[in-house]
This record gives sequence, C-alpha cells and structure tokens, in this order.
Amino acid sequence: MRRLLALPCAALLLVASAHAAQPEARLRARDLGIAPGIFAPGTNNAITDVAGVRVGQVSVREGERIRTGVTAILPHEGNAYLSRVPAAIHVGNGFGKLAGSTQVMELGELETPVLLTCTLCVWKAADAMAGWMLEQPGMEKVQSVNPVVGETNDGGLNDIRARPIEAVHVRQALQQARGGVVAEGSVGAGTGTVAFGWKGGIGTSSRKLPATLGGWTIGVLVQSNYGGVLQMGGVPVGRELGQYAFKQAVAHAQVNAHESLAQWSRGPADDRGDGSVIVVIATDAPLSDRNLRRLASRAMMGLGRTGSSASNGSGDYAIAFSTAREVRRTFGGERLRTEELANDQTSALFQGGVDAVEEAVYNSLLMATTESGNGTTVEAIPLDRVRKALRKHGIVPPARDHD
Repeated sequence: MRRLLALPCAALLLVASAHAAQPEARLRARDLGIAPGIFAPGTNNAITDVAGVRVGQVSVREGERIRTGVTAILPHEGNAYLSRVPAAIHVGNGFGKLAGSTQVMELGELETPVLLTCTLCVWKAADAMAGWMLEQPGMEKVQSVNPVVGETNDGGLNDIRARPIEAVHVRQALQQARGGVVAEGSVGAGTGTVAFGWKGGIGTSSRKLPATLGGWTIGVLVQSNYGGVLQMGGVPVGRELGQYAFKQAVAHAQVNAHESLAQWSRGPADDRGDGSVIVVIATDAPLSDRNLRRLASRAMMGLGRTGSSASNGSGDYAIAFSTAREVRRTFGGERLRTEELANDQTSALFQGGVDAVEEAVYNSLLMATTESGNGTTVEAIPLDRVRKALRKHGIVPPARDHD
C-alpha cells in the first residue's frame, strides 16, 4: 500500500516508518547567514508571499522502492481557466518534458495551475489535472484545457518506471493547496530528487521591493535535481566538502595526464552535473507576458550563482506568471483592457527574482533530509560542514544562532 503524505504548505503529518527519511533539525539559508541580494524577503520568505498564490504537496512513499510526489502551485483563489494570468516560459536547457509549454509560449497565459512531479509521471499528472479542471463550476462546456506539468528525474531514489503517481495524488495536492508557510526539502515533487550530489528537493524564497520601487512581491519555488560545482553565497561549498561535478575526471587527469578521453572509462560515481531543475516565479507586479518572459530568463542567473552550468543532460525551465488583476484575462472576452508595468520599471523585479531563485535552491538543499529508496541512499548536505565552510569565508549565522 502506498503511504500518502499530504503537505499543502507546512508539513501537516509526520509518519514514523523505517522507510521514511528520519526527521532532523534542518535550517534555511538565512539561519546560516546566507541572504542573497539587498531586498528583504516577504513574511514567510516563500512563493505564497505573493497574495493569492497557494501550494499543495503530496509525498508518495511505498515500500523500499517508491520515493516521489506532486507539488501544485495555484496562481490565485479563483478558477485558473476562467480568470487567466499572463505567463511565460524560459528554457535554459531543453532536456526535459514540460507539458503544455507550447501553448503558454504562444498565447502568453496560464489556464491551469502548475504541477511538478517525476519524469515518467508527467502525462498521468496532466490527465488527472485536466479531469479535475473539467469538474470545476463554470467548465461544463469546455472542450480544451492545457495542463502545465513540469518534471525532474528522480529515478535514483524512486522506481520511476513504476509511474507511481495516480489521480488521487494530484487531486489531493490541488484540493489542499494553501497559502502561508511552504514545506521544503524532501517533500512533494522533491521527495526523490538529488542536487549537487546531496539530497535535493523543494525550496522557496521571496523578495518584497521597497515602496520607492513599486512595493511589488516576487516569489519563487524550485524543484532541485541538478548538479555542478555548488556555491553558497559565493563560497565554494562543493569544493570545500569534496563533492562536485567532474571531480573524478579532474583527479584522474592529474595522475594520468597523457591519457585521452577514449582511453578513460568513466566510473559509475563520476558526476557530470546532469539532472534538471524547474523554477516557478510568481509576482503581483502587473507584467505583460513579454516582460514575464524576461523575468523568467533571469532565473538562469540565479541558478548560475549556485554553481550550475546547465549541463547537457539537465532540463532547466522557468515559468513566470503575474497575479495582478490589471493584467488578468477573462475567458471568452473579445477585448483586453490591461494596465501593465513599463519596461523601465522592471529592473528591480529582475534583481529580486535572481536573488530569490538563488536562495530557494539553497533552501531546497539545506531543508532536505537523508532519503533511502530503490536500493540507494542519498545523504542530506551536512549542516555542520556547511557552517564551517561558510565561516572560513566570512559568512556567519545571525546572532540568535549559537551553534
């Protein structure tokens, strides 16, 4: 029997199990003194700081082999099909399956929530959300719906070929979505993910611009499952901890300087930074889909700060949308009357978005717990060693942290 953990925002339920990740005291980036950028975070430092945005999460763990889940991001409290938000997608590296992307790129709007899950579960999740949407009030005559579903491949910890996500998981994530604190780490679509060789997962962050810059809020949620050479706040944490992409190849070359690529056989532990990452960006600033595309493209800068190089095998996608009523699009309307932010007013949003993406990735790593599944164990990044590396480079925790 599958054990279902519903995590709408904050974790609502902890189930003791020999198969589940053991609870441990984890910390967010700011608890360690990492606070990217100059703008303050919102109340919860989460994507839900953008008014109306809700998050629902379901973790699916079954026996020794299933470690996966669903994360749902709802753009507002109404019907996303009847009251559409402008949206855009940026592809950093297209080795992935982002269902519904072509229509979003063509029309510049979302008509469903955004779902995140595992690679081989995309189509089952899309079908389940389409069914859920068609059941909503006002949808009785609708004959087309465009589910947007992103993914990363959790096939290390999860028996991905079993395609374990079912309609009940998707419906529960959608129905129980809430505002407020968002659970991070090994939850929802991040249950089985791996980042930089450590346990990855779901992470979130936000920025609140000062009134002099519009007072807008930018919120970010990431599903981290990618690699590279980890940096945190500019500190080479991956190198300090001895875990980073191409480590074995570099070490081998130093000993066997004259051996060619054809002569060297990569071992199973050789890490080339492959994987994937999905970034979801929400803002209450009244942006057009064109400027949302510009905002989405800045997500790759935030990922670059963390040490990603968008490797060949990584599917790196960013989805951005605006919740502002001034730019909403009513289904069936013949004319659009919108009032959007001018190009000259977008730079601070871009800055806040880059900073929030960077911090969301750190939170996904730091809040994740060690996970075992499918014959594999992936360790959580060790906080004591991270703290030591940060202090070595002059980053210290806030005064309230006496560890």
